[in-house]
Amino acid sequence: MSLDIVWLGHAGFRVSNDVTIYVDPWKLKEPSPPQADLVLITHSHFDHLSSEDVARIQGPETVILAPGDCVGSLSGATRAVRAGEAFEVKGVSIEVVPAYNIDKDFHPRERNWVGYVFTVEGKHIYHPGDTDLIPEMDSIRADIALLPVSGTYVMTATEAAEAAKRIQPDEVIPMHYGDIVGTEEDARTFSRLWSGKTRIMQPKH
Repeated sequence: MSLDIVWLGHAGFRVSNDVTIYVDPWKLKEPSPPQADLVLITHSHFDHLSSEDVARIQGPETVILAPGDCVGSLSGATRAVRAGEAFEVKGVSIEVVPAYNIDKDFHPRERNWVGYVFTVEGKHIYHPGDTDLIPEMDSIRADIALLPVSGTYVMTATEAAEAAKRIQPDEVIPMHYGDIVGTEEDARTFSRLWSGKTRIMQPKH
């Protein structure tokens, strides 16, 4: 099965081949979204940790990975994770990486919130969570980077372009716009600033 990446809007994604992975599902619009094999939660803000949306895609075999302060809001096979951990779940290799703000207070480093690099179909996919341009990005290696571009709570489009230069992915999918903060123009600004391939997606309805 070929690799399929669906932007669910805001910071939410579904990545699937023979497994179905959700990252930060929120405001799921499909009447019957596909059941998750694996759910990755980056942090406890309501637009990233939605227990109602997780419940809609959760089955008896679904595994959920989330920072420690998220676990109490979730049920089932839920595992607390921290940056620096690496393991394999359902055949998916997962590296947990830091995510935090440098010049703002919305996502303090001491909360131990995270991003993920996970591997599907041999492709390393980076979802950084809500983060600024942080030094740890120098060591991130990804084929596909899902980068926030809206500013305010996360990187601006300009900062995201610098992140892409450090990571050097084959492709960037801009995210974290179109709800709460940011517009598609932020994605287009990123595309102008980044010399590599940019895929501007429309959210799944």
